Amino acid sequence: MADSEDADAEAEYERWVSEIKQMRADKDEFFTEHPQSPIQPEVRDDFEGLSYFEPKPEFRVPTRVRVYSNPDPIELDVTAGQPIRYLRPFIFEFELRDERQQLAGYQQEGEDTDTIFIPFRDKTTGQQTYHRGRYMETEPDEELTNGDTVTLDFNLAYNPFCAYSETFACPLPPEENWLDVVVPAGERKPPEAIVVDDE
Repeated sequence: MADSEDADAEAEYERWVSEIKQMRADKDEFFTEHPQSPIQPEVRDDFEGLSYFEPKPEFRVPTRVRVYSNPDPIELDVTAGQPIRYLRPFIFEFELRDERQQLAGYQQEGEDTDTIFIPFRDKTTGQQTYHRGRYMETEPDEELTNGDTVTLDFNLAYNPFCAYSETFACPLPPEENWLDVVVPAGERKPPEAIVVDDE
């Protein structure tokens, strides 16, 4: 019985890794060929694929959700231009590296969307990862209520478009979403050859 369970767990792990690698390959193709790629045309020939940490299951974490039915708006600073108003309906509480953590989940004020936006920084920010932070998103299958469990997968963390070109304006993770642990998962710093800095 144990051998069967181990085989099932191994097969599930292999499927998960395969899905992540396929998503990463699809993103490289988008960045290479799509007209809306954030990589500027003058450096696109130098693009050889994004850089990632290897997928690690320990950074796919179950979280307990606190839900606020009438959340106050909050302004998130952006890399250029005026702050953007978001609502903060969700707090995700979890353990990572044996420490209790939490991240706020946001939805842009006035937008009708089920997608929850989770910008964050961690102890890799400015070292192995983009110096302004990274993003995650989750889209639950049904409306969340207090105490629900949602899995956040830091292996899917990605850089905002402004990591590749200063022509983009990107929301910055607020201080409440600065994690005090190292999260070596998801996308690394963009390759220098494809970054266009207009400053």
